[in-house]
Amino acid sequence: MFSISTLLISIGAITALTVFLAIILVVADAFIANYGECKITINGKKELTVKGGRSLLSTLMEEEIFIPSACGGRGSCGLCKLRIESGAGQYLPTELPWISKEEQARNVRLSCQVKVKNDMEILIPEELFSVKQFSAKVESLKDLTYDIKELRLKLIKPEIIEFKAGQFVQILTPEYKLSDEQVFRAYSVSSVPSETDVVELEIRLVPEGICTTWIHQYLKEGDTVTINGPYGDFHLRDTERDIVCIAGGSGNAPIKSILLDMAEKGNRRKVSYFYGARSRRDLVLPEEMAEITKRLPNYKYIPVLSNPDEGEDWDGETGWVTDAVARHLESGDNVEAYLCGSPGMIDACIKVLTEKGVPGELIFYDKFA
Repeated sequence: MFSISTLLISIGAITALTVFLAIILVVADAFIANYGECKITINGKKELTVKGGRSLLSTLMEEEIFIPSACGGRGSCGLCKLRIESGAGQYLPTELPWISKEEQARNVRLSCQVKVKNDMEILIPEELFSVKQFSAKVESLKDLTYDIKELRLKLIKPEIIEFKAGQFVQILTPEYKLSDEQVFRAYSVSSVPSETDVVELEIRLVPEGICTTWIHQYLKEGDTVTINGPYGDFHLRDTERDIVCIAGGSGNAPIKSILLDMAEKGNRRKVSYFYGARSRRDLVLPEEMAEITKRLPNYKYIPVLSNPDEGEDWDGETGWVTDAVARHLESGDNVEAYLCGSPGMIDACIKVLTEKGVPGELIFYDKFA
């Protein structure tokens, strides 16, 4: 009989061999395989001749066609979906968690995971052709909390951006200590659309996060950065229903943009904004968000602390933000909701809202992976 030690050694050897072979395959595909020139036909009318071997997402970006991607092409956000009618090959295991059976039937793929190896026929939503790349100067960079910074960018070229309140842009992180390649990351715009020459972002520091670390620890006022956008369908719908907004962390950004846009336009719909935080120091712009009521007469700001610091002078809502929503919302019959934050928070909020009678198709959300 094999001893335990012999078995473990065998398993270790097999694992090491598997990893070695995988590395060899990756290296061979990157440096040996030559796919030559490939033709990409877009929407049946536009043709691109490109060098094969890179991901479809990267290849299109080189052609200044920008597909949204919040994870920098790592296959962990699911945003870069495109329909690929031919030339994509079989689905990869990295795609399947993000692609439903219905989407598979329509040939929907993750463009960051599909490599251009053959001629391809793809479909791109027309609105993405209006996405532009901008150079911008860091006008200001200031702390909103101990781990969230407000980054305000003054556009250089082009000088004007047109977007809907609630949409997001992608910012390019250059090569630096934590990254040996340039990567894009997505962040919601917090400024109001009427400021057409400025893009303002609220960015929370993620430990070891490539882009957030660069912004929090390396970026300086006066630096020049590259962004592209706008993207996304998270924006206020034109109805007469009451509005419930729920956010946490830097999820405040798109909600702030939506509220300020409503104030500028004289929108008098009833709005309740629930913002969940751990303690008072985690609240983002609490005074500014509360003072919006001076401009939106039917607006109410409801900050909720889940764990106020001992001795903290706090007489507001406590507990989970979902508990506060359940207490304040009597009925969801005439409500539509806008949620922005972590997947766990959003899923919990959707459950409470649907239980209160808010139709699922009227719950709009932007999840931060």
